[in-house]
Amino acid sequence: MMRAIWNGTVIAEAPWTVEVEGNHYFPVESLKREFFSESSHHTVCPWKGIASYYSVTVDGKENPDAAWYYPKPSPLARKIKDHVAFWHGVEIESSPE
Repeated sequence: MMRAIWNGTVIAEAPWTVEVEGNHYFPVESLKREFFSESSHHTVCPWKGIASYYSVTVDGKENPDAAWYYPKPSPLARKIKDHVAFWHGVEIESSPE
């Protein structure tokens, strides 16, 4: 089982992720939605497309733009459609299940 953890709380959990460029992309349905809010931040990747971001809030502490996803990934990145990756201190761990 793969887990994304921030501020001591599991914010996403899935039996598998898609790994691209060292980042684990979690299926969108694995997110614990109560911790996520849309961000206005966007970036562009030359081969994946335009990324959108979520901020993560746990116990009143916010981690701005801590998660990103590609709403309309390029054809080369289609395997990460409907998947979310993390950074800014979000820990990714795998546990035996």
